[in-house]
Amino acid sequence: MRLSAMGDVAMTVPVLRAFVNQYPEVKITVISRPFFKPFFEGIPNLSFFAFDEKERHKGFLGLLRLFQDLKGLEIDAFADLHNVLRSKIIQNLFALSGKKTASVDKGREEKKALTQAENKVFQQLPTMFERHVKVFEQLGFNVNLSHVVFPEKVVLSLEISTIIGTNHQKLIGIAPFAQYDSKVYPLDLMQEVIDQLALDSTQTILLFGGGKKEIELLNSLAANKDNVIVVAGKIKFQQELQLISNLDVMLSMDSGNAHIAAMLGVKVITLWGATHPYSGFSPFNQPMENALVSDRNGFPKLPTSVYGNKKVAGYEDAMRTITVDTILKAL
Repeated sequence: MRLSAMGDVAMTVPVLRAFVNQYPEVKITVISRPFFKPFFEGIPNLSFFAFDEKERHKGFLGLLRLFQDLKGLEIDAFADLHNVLRSKIIQNLFALSGKKTASVDKGREEKKALTQAENKVFQQLPTMFERHVKVFEQLGFNVNLSHVVFPEKVVLSLEISTIIGTNHQKLIGIAPFAQYDSKVYPLDLMQEVIDQLALDSTQTILLFGGGKKEIELLNSLAANKDNVIVVAGKIKFQQELQLISNLDVMLSMDSGNAHIAAMLGVKVITLWGATHPYSGFSPFNQPMENALVSDRNGFPKLPTSVYGNKKVAGYEDAMRTITVDTILKAL
């Protein structure tokens, strides 16, 4: 069970792919929001159960209905990869019915020590992938993540090819936004990155995002450049996943798009502002040098937050210490 958020749900996918590859006789049922179902399509021995937050599974009585619905699937063990009130209730109900259960340790105290301003403990914490593996270990399944399993790149449909064209040798994805401003690279510098990339006509740069405001900003970044294309708002989510699977590289903030690209086996360059890859949220199977972090000499309180939801006065320009040239060299 993992209900949200998009990046966190995407981070379960590589672990589950490894699991079904190593335990082909075991059936997995993923409980999550309907929107995330495309993440799991094509994974053998895996079924998706849609969590109906607005109606059937709403509130405490809805969670009781969810448990009854799941009981009908003859589940032998329950893995709580979310560890929030909702998932804890379901876990406890399964435990009371005699089933084996385990829940993820999010390492809240470790993360607090990493992000506190005073007496900061600046060290690499276990990744969320490692934490997920430990959940399955508690249930009796040792999952080896060293044998990486990724899906095949999807053959792009005519609709997608019409949008992005066919005259390109390299496809570069850029997802310049995140949920919180403290994780977003300054748009004037991102414009410089895009302008430099666009000078090479063999490269097609695809801009990802969502929502009216973001699409307007993306259109501004792409203006007057034939090989810079805004795909946000033009294709369905499942088509977006298919397109991302064909990228040569994705440039992303510490956000869901980084984890989506990584779960599909795409190389990812991430930019980090208020957050830091040491918190354990670096995309799957990406070397540390692909994570470009803000300068801690100039901004010693970094990371100031695990999720980027805390603003610290004087740290608004931290990401400007990641130079355009550094990003271009990484790409």
